Amino acid sequence: MPRPSLSLRGRGLGYLARREHSRQELGAKLRRHAAQGEDVDALLDDFEQRGWLSERRLVQQVITGTKRFGAARLLHDLRRRGVNESLIREAADPLRRSELASARAVWQKRFGALPVDAPSRIKQNRFLRGRGFSSGTIERILRTTVDEVPE
Repeated sequence: MPRPSLSLRGRGLGYLARREHSRQELGAKLRRHAAQGEDVDALLDDFEQRGWLSERRLVQQVITGTKRFGAARLLHDLRRRGVNESLIREAADPLRRSELASARAVWQKRFGALPVDAPSRIKQNRFLRGRGFSSGTIERILRTTVDEVPE
């Protein structure tokens, strides 16, 4: 027996129950299912007013939820999701301050030893760059031993 079709509000709440969304992201998902005459923007306004939809909460979740990626990748992810640029600027400084510690933890878990030759240095550099760490952070990691890297 087929399930009854969800209302736009029910569908939106279902998306938000699974994970945080930006207004742009949730709006795009809901517009695909909106019937003619349904006001998605009014529904999103209602969700924001009730505190169910919060870009600030999304930003906090992204920056505290994972330490596996660098600032560049996390900021790019927020921009891709359509988060307000002022919220992204607020998040950028703390992300950059904690990037060295995050990079060191990721590098230690994956490699644990400084590269001994050019191919291994390239491999470690490429891995850290792919995770979104800055070139300055990568150089600091690959230039020093684990004990010498300051907190």
